[in-house]
Amino acid sequence: MSPDKEHPEKKKESAAFITSRDTLDGAYPGLILGINARRLGMEAVVFYTFMGINVIRKGWADKAKFHPPGMMGAIPGMSAIATWMMKGKIEKAQIPALADLQEMAMLEGVKFVACRMTVDMMGLTQDDFIEGVKIQAAEEFLKYAKDCKLCLFT
Repeated sequence: MSPDKEHPEKKKESAAFITSRDTLDGAYPGLILGINARRLGMEAVVFYTFMGINVIRKGWADKAKFHPPGMMGAIPGMSAIATWMMKGKIEKAQIPALADLQEMAMLEGVKFVACRMTVDMMGLTQDDFIEGVKIQAAEEFLKYAKDCKLCLFT
């Protein structure tokens, strides 16, 4: 039955976020945006590809690092210092740790999708991922993303 003109069926707004980096500054944005999209009543999917796929691997969240840009990142040991400093700032600002934020996102209904090509390229299987991750080809993700109100590369 088709909707009448007075009561058209309203499709739920949706958002898609692409995460391609496994650094702290690469991992947080997709999760935070996904959670906030859900809180606005939208569907939300985070698509993890290339190195970003590590974000959703079992045991990885606690190993996330921060790599300073430019020359600072090239200095030996700087990544460890920068990671320590960044995690301190995250904690001081009362932002949840990455693993906790992932759990919050899942509980709020954010869907996590691993790129099939990246999974195959890295020799990964479903067992390598945290619970709830769906493996999907880029084409399937694009079928979803093309109709999204928001589609952001984070």
